Amino acid sequence: MRNLASALALAVSLLSLPAIGTGTAAAAEKKDFSVCWSIYAGWMPWGYMQDSGILKKWADKYGIAIKAVQINDYVESINQYTAGQYDGCAMTNMDALSIPAAGGVDTTALIAGDYSNGNDGLVLKNETDLAAVKGQRVNLVEFSVSHYFLVRALESVGMTERDITTVNTSDADMVSVYGTPEVTAVATWNPMLSQIVDDQGGHLVFDSSKIPGEIIDMMAVNTETLKDNPNFGKALVGAWFEVLDLMKSDTPEGKKALEAMAAASGTDLEGYKSQLAATALFYTPKDLLAFTSGGQLPKTTKFVAEFLYDHGILGQGAPSPEFVGVTFPDGSTYGDTNNIKLRFDDSFVKMAETGGL
Repeated sequence: MRNLASALALAVSLLSLPAIGTGTAAAAEKKDFSVCWSIYAGWMPWGYMQDSGILKKWADKYGIAIKAVQINDYVESINQYTAGQYDGCAMTNMDALSIPAAGGVDTTALIAGDYSNGNDGLVLKNETDLAAVKGQRVNLVEFSVSHYFLVRALESVGMTERDITTVNTSDADMVSVYGTPEVTAVATWNPMLSQIVDDQGGHLVFDSSKIPGEIIDMMAVNTETLKDNPNFGKALVGAWFEVLDLMKSDTPEGKKALEAMAAASGTDLEGYKSQLAATALFYTPKDLLAFTSGGQLPKTTKFVAEFLYDHGILGQGAPSPEFVGVTFPDGSTYGDTNNIKLRFDDSFVKMAETGGL
């Protein structure tokens, strides 16, 4: 899941590069597409739709081919998308803003599939109260959504990062590091979070359910590629909601799909269901549209952009948090309207809602 938030050197190097498929005849005739994804509860449907043939079925409907490719390293998946090796990538709203968008690659949030609703947490070893984190060293993946989440947790009790010390730690090492005597606090996500709380007796003092709707897990695609090839968007959205409908169907086929996703994510069915319980998946187009039209996206984007700017993650050339322009489904914008590089587009989800796919 959602590792280090920024690959600054890559982003800066891409500032002068054109977006993928910039309106050429070749782009308009594109037939083969690929998207990438990494392990996380809300992104397991991408692997299942690839393996089950559901993605192929939808691609065939529109006379195209699409592959959903798993990449083990989350940041590397975003880097490869940003460099033009994939047409889309599963990433958070924060990482979409800080890596491809800040790097000059015009990106569209095609499916804002879920938000973390407890999958991210702050754990203390010897205390049960959030305020007790003051003065402690907190192990986390710096500049990741865990870092953003920690800042929001501290704000809730009137503290800032000046009240703690952050220690950059790989997500792969988080569980083992917590087991050492000198580590007393960690901010991390599932499945590491549940392993630390359930297996090592950590005290969960704050989780992402306290900031609902802020850590959004999306399928982001290249804007020009989508513009030139709308069937690419139609096939992705159609396949996505077919899999989600199967997941909530309470049928043998639905159970089989969930078991396959659980195994692919390294857990069993119950373990995966517990992760889904902390993931606010929008199982229907109607639910997703209610979220994207509810007025929260601009507020969340402002929070995220200010965090990124304060931590230098928008790049050295960013004069303010509003360096990158962002558009929302209602036509409103945040940031520089002359530098729109991130777009929340719900038009394809609306097609799914009205049976237009």
